[in-house]
Amino acid sequence: MTSTTPLPNAPTTRTEFPFGTVREDIRVPLSDGTTLFARVWRPVTEEPVPVLLEYLPYRLSDWTAPRDWQRHPWYAGHGYASVRVDVRGHGNSEGMPGDEYDEQELADGVEVVNWLAARPWSSGKVGMFGISWGGFNSLQIAALAPEPLKAIVTVCSADDRYDNDVHYMGGSVLAVDMHAWAATMLAFVSRPPDPQFVGDGWKDMWTKRLDAVDPFIHTWLDHQTRDDYWRHGSVCEDYSAIKAGVLAVGGWHDPYRDTVLRLAEHLPDEQMRGIIGPWSHQYPDRGLPPGPAIGFLQETLRWWDHWLKGDDTGVMAEPKLRSWISDSHPPATVYDQLPGRWVGDASWPSPNVSPLSYALQGPPQIVRSPQHTGLDAGRFFPFGNDADLPPDQREEDAKSACFEFEVPQEVRVLGRPRVTLRLTCPVERGQVVARVCDVAPDGSSTLVTRGVLNLSSRHGRSENVPWDPDTTEDVTFELNGIGHAFPAGHRIRLAVSSAYWPWIWPQPGSEAGFTLDPVGSSLELPVRGGEPGGDITFDAPEQSEPLGVVYPETLEGPRPERLIVRDVAKGEWRMEVDPRYGGTRLYPDGLEFTEDALETYVINESDPLSARTRSDWTIRLHRPDLGWDAHVETRSEITCTATEFLTSSEVVCRDGAEVVFHRTWEQRIPRTAG
Repeated sequence: MTSTTPLPNAPTTRTEFPFGTVREDIRVPLSDGTTLFARVWRPVTEEPVPVLLEYLPYRLSDWTAPRDWQRHPWYAGHGYASVRVDVRGHGNSEGMPGDEYDEQELADGVEVVNWLAARPWSSGKVGMFGISWGGFNSLQIAALAPEPLKAIVTVCSADDRYDNDVHYMGGSVLAVDMHAWAATMLAFVSRPPDPQFVGDGWKDMWTKRLDAVDPFIHTWLDHQTRDDYWRHGSVCEDYSAIKAGVLAVGGWHDPYRDTVLRLAEHLPDEQMRGIIGPWSHQYPDRGLPPGPAIGFLQETLRWWDHWLKGDDTGVMAEPKLRSWISDSHPPATVYDQLPGRWVGDASWPSPNVSPLSYALQGPPQIVRSPQHTGLDAGRFFPFGNDADLPPDQREEDAKSACFEFEVPQEVRVLGRPRVTLRLTCPVERGQVVARVCDVAPDGSSTLVTRGVLNLSSRHGRSENVPWDPDTTEDVTFELNGIGHAFPAGHRIRLAVSSAYWPWIWPQPGSEAGFTLDPVGSSLELPVRGGEPGGDITFDAPEQSEPLGVVYPETLEGPRPERLIVRDVAKGEWRMEVDPRYGGTRLYPDGLEFTEDALETYVINESDPLSARTRSDWTIRLHRPDLGWDAHVETRSEITCTATEFLTSSEVVCRDGAEVVFHRTWEQRIPRTAG
């Protein structure tokens, strides 16, 4: 298929299925006596059926409930028991919360898989699926290989917890999401169990949990190189440990998309299939921008039917990797749908993809980017909101060293570009950022992809090797994968900067920048030639009937998603971000859920040590019929010196007017590689 006609984004709601369905809330017992809260949708049948498991900490009784209702009943209506389980210490599950993907979480997950396989309504075959956290632990539990687990569908997840997650990028601290996500999880883990599901003991469960809370940011900043902490749960350490069938799905606007390429490279053809579309960090049937959306549930049903029922659905006859290559488009912070085409490759790396190298030209350039370079980077985790994607890059390009290459005929890129740069650095620490942009004849600059290298990790992510000042070295690093077509008459622009705030926390002394010598420097693009490769089509998206959550508008209206303020006299730049995860929601069962968050990033344009971040969360869970009114307020901040990160966190929890928990944490963490 070569059609560029996009599918409609809005999914069709299905109310009739091959099977009637029933739903029940249950407790999954673990060997240590802890029980996990679960919700099960099952088909009405006397025959045992395969089981699908989604396992994550995001509270099935409220936060993910609208999303859960779009897919779990759909799977049940097609002959599967579909189960949603809250991780230990979260939602209405018992036990204490731990670190993300810790050994306890994964061991519990293996127990859940085995327990579900043994249910009388189970055929004994289990699949796991999930997006982000649920996609991560699907991969990680698959690497532990419990016998009943026959297949997984992992969406927007990573095989490398150090270099392809929310913590570090190219060996550099991800200021934008290292902090924001740690602060988000601090707010999430501080939410109480719901008395409607756990009864009068909710407050005792809550306070015991709160006593066990420790902000994730402490651990994450304690490990600034790729050590054993990050190797745990990184399936790239041993792909062969995964025995289940793997359908890996990602989007070119999701930061985890390179995992799909690596899984396609390292897992056998008979075990793995991959799909990369134009999407953000969302399931690709939800109709959120950018589209086009696809019939993702139908595609996964083909996967489950093959691996869990033994049906010949033709899913393994599909190309190993199906990828969307976007046509050129003007810069914008949101696209309803992107123009483009699907292509298929029977193997990866593909014989259809060849490197095309561009040598940089010109005299040596001193690159000394202002510290606020990067404010137009867009959101690290696009969720389909209006201000997610990078605007016109001309302002960012003006703060960078730029090299341009004419496009006499269309260049279709598929994969991970690579740069080699000859640098002379006057100081021991720093970072280099490379962006590839599509420059139209009118001069507009659309960001295509980017990459980062912490100069101290140039010899490997587990290494911390300071630069010998005033010496020259060649550094090579990959940029994030992309599918993009540069049309004839456009220009390919490589922009190189020494700063990228707030994505990358600046190194002490990095205001000195570096000298880039074009001689010996190059940009290498993976260019896909030939035909698209197969008649690639997807059904239109469909979902089960929605839960019926109401999202009321507040009187004052929403604040700006991304607001940038410049203090001209101080040379200070402040960016305020409303992540817009969900806001105020009214649930059909009477729950009133209010959520407000604001992230703040501040830097002085000439001082890397002025960098500071702050995240504030306010959450209220209210059940008027039960007289339940729980409040959570959190604050988290990071500042720095040349030698330390300084973190400050605070949690205040109330039952009505009564303060049931109040704690602050202050830590000074040495800057080793960060």
